[in-house]
Amino acid sequence: MFIDELDAVGRHRGAGLGGGHDEREQTLNQLLVEMDGFDTDTNVILIAATNRPDVLDKALLRPGRFDRQIVVDVPGVNGREGILKVHSKDIPLADDVDLRVVARSTPGLVGADLANLVNEAALLAARKNKTKVNMEDIEEAKDKVMMGVERRSVILSEEERKVTAFHEAGHALVAYHTAQADPLHKITIIPRGRALGLTAQLPLDDKHNYTRAYIRGRLDILMGGRTAEQVVFKELTTGAGNDLEIATELARRMVVEWGMSEKVGPTTLGKSEQELFLGREIQQHKNISEETARTIDEEIRTIILAAERRAKQILTEHMDQLKLLANALLEHETIHGEDMPRLFAGKTLLRVSSNGRPGSKAKRRNQGTAKKKSAAAGRSKSTSSARSHSKTAAKTKTRRKTSPSSKPAK
Repeated sequence: MFIDELDAVGRHRGAGLGGGHDEREQTLNQLLVEMDGFDTDTNVILIAATNRPDVLDKALLRPGRFDRQIVVDVPGVNGREGILKVHSKDIPLADDVDLRVVARSTPGLVGADLANLVNEAALLAARKNKTKVNMEDIEEAKDKVMMGVERRSVILSEEERKVTAFHEAGHALVAYHTAQADPLHKITIIPRGRALGLTAQLPLDDKHNYTRAYIRGRLDILMGGRTAEQVVFKELTTGAGNDLEIATELARRMVVEWGMSEKVGPTTLGKSEQELFLGREIQQHKNISEETARTIDEEIRTIILAAERRAKQILTEHMDQLKLLANALLEHETIHGEDMPRLFAGKTLLRVSSNGRPGSKAKRRNQGTAKKKSAAAGRSKSTSSARSHSKTAAKTKTRRKTSPSSKPAK
């Protein structure tokens, strides 16, 4: 017998909600009675799964009950490659598809994510009337799964696009000049999910332990977008709200969990603050004093301000690269990580139209928008009068004559 999401019925008893007459506690009591181990004539093997083993009732974990625990962790490179092979065995793959490369570039994804990635790649190939799924489709599906769906319907003003371009360029440039930062994967100002822009980094391999230097570099990158807005426009926007939230949480964990604050010291603080509905007691008391809480707040602020100063120093020293990267984002909308050295060397970014990369999409979309506007203007003029219609036709003929792709009129 298999029970999924065991924490739904197996949480700590006595949470203060309903007492022993709570329906959930009655279910747990009956489960414990059935698993008492006194019946020897039944051959029932009970297996359960949960993402929160820390909130399970202690009686469930005693010998004779769920006393054997198997940790199913996030798969590594070999595990991801095997999962990709399983989900792609019935999908025709092109010769250029290397599942080992895909596995290396998808750290942190679990089985359901990888299955979704393969499915999205197959859908993209089917929409393009392809007979096989190639590496281009997998890369596009990977960006959709890891970065969110592109929202092409969101139309930003030119000022918003410029602010977003410098914001993302600030993130990318700080990451580019940070020693222990993860390699840049893609920088885009195309809205994805709820974000107006995105800077994605992919680690070279799976990481299980992080140094203080790496976390400080991560904080510098998070503060790079806000700092770029402040340096270039002398103004702040609400676009850095999520960056500040992540940076604050990361700095707080450095102080109270990981012992990375010299002022607070190697201590773990504030662990007694637990959510009531996760099965903890209704009355909890803080194990820190008001003075210690004030010191923690000061340390968090100090760490974030130091990261902001380091980011500002990098952006100020490389202001020409910041402007170059922002202008490239405004032109191509998406810059890949391998494009940045070429861009800073003064070379032209290559965009191949056949592979559907966002740079070529942006040009085609701008051309399509211009054509739609021209057609709409022609329709509005044609309804006014015959005279305006003839002027529109004359202007159209003039554009056709001066077009470099058309033959000269005889």
